[in-house]
Amino acid sequence: MLSGRHILLIIGGGIAAYKSLDLIRRLRERGATVTPVLTRAGEEFVTPLSVSALAGRKVYRDLFDLTDEAEMGHIQLSRVADLVVVAPATADLMGRMAQGLASDLASTLLLATDTPVLIAPAMNVRMWEHPATRRNLARLEEDGVARVGPNDGDMACGEYGPGRMAEPLEIVAAIEARLGDGPLKGRRILVTSGPTHEPIDPVRYIANRSSGAQGTALASALAALGAEVAFVTGPAEVPPPAGVEVVRVDTAREMREAVMAALPVDAGVFAAAVADWRMKQESPRKLKKSRDGLPVLEFAENPDILREVAQMAEGRPRLVIGFAAETDDVQANAEAKRARKGCDWIVANDVSPASGVMGGSENAVTIIDDAGAESWPRMGKDMVARRLAERIAGTLA
Repeated sequence: MLSGRHILLIIGGGIAAYKSLDLIRRLRERGATVTPVLTRAGEEFVTPLSVSALAGRKVYRDLFDLTDEAEMGHIQLSRVADLVVVAPATADLMGRMAQGLASDLASTLLLATDTPVLIAPAMNVRMWEHPATRRNLARLEEDGVARVGPNDGDMACGEYGPGRMAEPLEIVAAIEARLGDGPLKGRRILVTSGPTHEPIDPVRYIANRSSGAQGTALASALAALGAEVAFVTGPAEVPPPAGVEVVRVDTAREMREAVMAALPVDAGVFAAAVADWRMKQESPRKLKKSRDGLPVLEFAENPDILREVAQMAEGRPRLVIGFAAETDDVQANAEAKRARKGCDWIVANDVSPASGVMGGSENAVTIIDDAGAESWPRMGKDMVARRLAERIAGTLA
């Protein structure tokens, strides 16, 4: 997907610099050329030799190198790339970028370039939330600098919160989206993802074990093929992908409203595990134990978003894809669901506890359409997403 693309990768100083080694590998797997620039602080965490070995190219480190100035000056180095990626982008490096400083090779390249820039911030949670960092980030965004992450998670310093650098595959997806000129360019695609939470009372809700990983991977893969993606997500465990329009919802009714607002689209991919039922009447107070016995919970049916969109008389997407998460008679139940809903494809999978699919990193799916059923072997959810995105692109071509 990145064949022939040239990435200038600036590696800042931080423990997350180790992820840059995997990032280089992932980019080269996809056909990209990576020219690495390693800051002095970055050398405290990864060695020039390891970076060079993975990139297959010389590592640039010094602003004043007469040999390099004769062969490729820092101005030229900053302009031959299709995209400049800063990963990790430390608070210090972001601050120098925002202020237009040029005190070393990395900051000089960033100031001299007219190439688009993507940053992957990484820092302590308190540094990320500091007003100075927020001001610098706002300035960078005003200047057109794109961003992926940071994610929530445990820090090397022992704290928890936003500040973890995005994972290499997330950064790759953001790069692909930024450079997107693929077969889905000009197409708008809706993807729903994650579970919904249906309140019982102010502290309890009805939900399922969906992590949102498959829907997130699908949105990334579609964006990487050049699509404009509207991503409607429930409260998922995994962070939303970069480079897409994100709408966060909690309940099925909120998801329906967001879906209808996102139309019209060329294709709708309904990967969300929407709760079938909600409370007929949500309790305004926490339900308490009582000597009178267990509370009686009355349910009401949630809107059937997939069926409503698939059976629209006007404005129906050209391609409507549903998902069937089944625990038994997977193919038969999925075929019945496809007929009942009226969608074009159903992506069926076995989510019984023994499969490990629900909340796991792998999936095994069967695609059911007018031509019949096509079963794919078990593979990573990102690979399932890429294959499905390519199938969608072929259908919409």
